[in-house]
Amino acid sequence: MQNKLIDLTHLLNKDITVYPDTIAPEFEVMNTVEKDGFAEMKVSMVLHSGTHIDAPCHILQNTKSLDQFPLDKFIGKAIVIPCHDRDAIDLEYLKSYETTISQIDFILFFTGWQYKWKTKEYFDDCPTLTDEAARWLTQFNLKGIGFDSFSVDKIDSADKVSPSTLPNHHILLAKEILLIENLCNLDKLPDGIFTFQCLPVKVENADGSPIRAIAIIEI
Repeated sequence: MQNKLIDLTHLLNKDITVYPDTIAPEFEVMNTVEKDGFAEMKVSMVLHSGTHIDAPCHILQNTKSLDQFPLDKFIGKAIVIPCHDRDAIDLEYLKSYETTISQIDFILFFTGWQYKWKTKEYFDDCPTLTDEAARWLTQFNLKGIGFDSFSVDKIDSADKVSPSTLPNHHILLAKEILLIENLCNLDKLPDGIFTFQCLPVKVENADGSPIRAIAIIEI
């Protein structure tokens, strides 16, 4: 049996789209093969850069960082749910996928925002889960959910993050359902179940991490 790999990860460079008021990655060439006989680059960035994953400790005190989860937390069966033609991802819509959701580890939501990457429209309001839908998902044994957009919540202008400003983050991370943001190529995924991987860099006390997200499709 053969497998097809689909890269779901945006290229990481200094020109990527970054969340409002977040610093962009900086890349500095420290050594070159021509000058030093070897090449080495210095990178400075926040852990929530590009295609990345959120740990519970990103939002909630006294909860797990990414390095505290076993490797199998980042690998499992997944489906993609299209919601690019919806204003919100509500409970009624999700219930139409209930049987399949009960059989998988990850849900990837295709909002269509991947097409707005590197444009100012990327931070326009995108389809997100209603509070009711987010709470309903916590009854399943999900390892994580992902979006081809900037967040599982809409942008809020409040000075401090709270359950009222980022409700879905709080609801889902409290149940250790990890959040994967800024995915791409979700339009290339099949309708059925596939294998998804989102391995983070093994950083101590990591509240988040860039990932190389991939789908493995049996063909």
